Amino acid sequence: MNMFWENVRLALTSLRTNKSRTFLTMLGIIIGIAAVIAIKTVGNSLSLSVSDSMQSMGANNITVYLNSKEADKDETEDGYVFGTVTNDRALTKDDLFNDEMIMGMFRQFSDSIAAISTQAEVETTTVKKGTNSKSLSISGVSLGYFTANSLEFVSGGFFSADEAKDGRNVIIVGTDFVDSLYGGNYAGIIGETVSMPLYNKNMDFVVVGVYKYQASIYTMNSSSSAYIPLKAAQSITHFDRYTTFSVVSKVGVDSDELAVSIKDYLNGFYRNSNRLEVETYNMASMISGMNDMMGKITTAVSVIAGIALLVGGIGVMNIMLVSITERTREIGTRKALGATNGYIRMQFIIEAVVICIIGGTIGILTGLLMGAIGAKILGFAAAPSVSSIVGSLAFSMFIGIFFGYYPANKAAKMNPIDALRYE
Repeated sequence: MNMFWENVRLALTSLRTNKSRTFLTMLGIIIGIAAVIAIKTVGNSLSLSVSDSMQSMGANNITVYLNSKEADKDETEDGYVFGTVTNDRALTKDDLFNDEMIMGMFRQFSDSIAAISTQAEVETTTVKKGTNSKSLSISGVSLGYFTANSLEFVSGGFFSADEAKDGRNVIIVGTDFVDSLYGGNYAGIIGETVSMPLYNKNMDFVVVGVYKYQASIYTMNSSSSAYIPLKAAQSITHFDRYTTFSVVSKVGVDSDELAVSIKDYLNGFYRNSNRLEVETYNMASMISGMNDMMGKITTAVSVIAGIALLVGGIGVMNIMLVSITERTREIGTRKALGATNGYIRMQFIIEAVVICIIGGTIGILTGLLMGAIGAKILGFAAAPSVSSIVGSLAFSMFIGIFFGYYPANKAAKMNPIDALRYE
């Protein structure tokens, strides 16, 4: 152990003697590791941000929708013509999901379903107050919508069971709507009546809740989303069918298995249809798939950035060969005084490892700083990867051993007499 620390001390002394050359040798290691850590940090930050956004949309949500059925063959009077046939005829009312089908599904899987979210688009209208106006996109929603979608209320709340059942004219608006027309008085607007034209008829709705509006790539327009009871929307539009709806699974229920069961059950209603079939997807699978994709992209880019580490390793080997040439007489003296080949070999391997560890440490710190800056610029919270930090440091040591062995072995095999006579 004393010999090990003596070699470390000798390595540090040698590095301090040639500071500029040592730093330039480390530069490849620093750049390579900093790039890998920065990329991993930004990649993790992006993945976590996307996952959090999708989780907020409902990790247990299963979306059920109708899809065009593709036929593998089309029978004609001449026999079978193989290929893909897609029927693009517009959907009729009878093609869509209805309340009876959805309630039947709920009864079938009531032990696994926490809520069902159905939604009906009503109309985009304009609400005026004094000289100000705001575009409002009205949707009718069931109570299950608020379970499936994480709306954060700043005042009031969602509809009561009686309001939903009776289809009363109550409405939930966003903070952006209140900011535009009511000066941000979120508490004061509760109980206020909002008048708006819908289907060429002026209608009044009582505000029962204000949710926190959050801008996203899907809401970058001038319209604000507002919600009324589904039954109220149906009385306005006179339409009670759906092309899609969402199911929220109970905690502990396998969403993938429930999605398959729901799909099989509902496809029973479309058994005789040659045009449509029921499909499902769930948010948990989307999150997993998104994380896998982001992980692969981050790893691929990190591998490319890691090429700089290989270049850095070659630089370490080059500088060690130069160092051995410069210290030939020192090596000869040590061997003449009894230093074994193993001792000389270990001395120069440790020196190479020390270079890589110092360079790796600087690279990690630089990478963490660059990653934090990059994540901040993109608007995400920095999420450094512990595994990449540990892996980078371990890889630095491996580079030191791998690229330091050849120069160290060359030094160990020197003939002490020839080394002492070297000028």
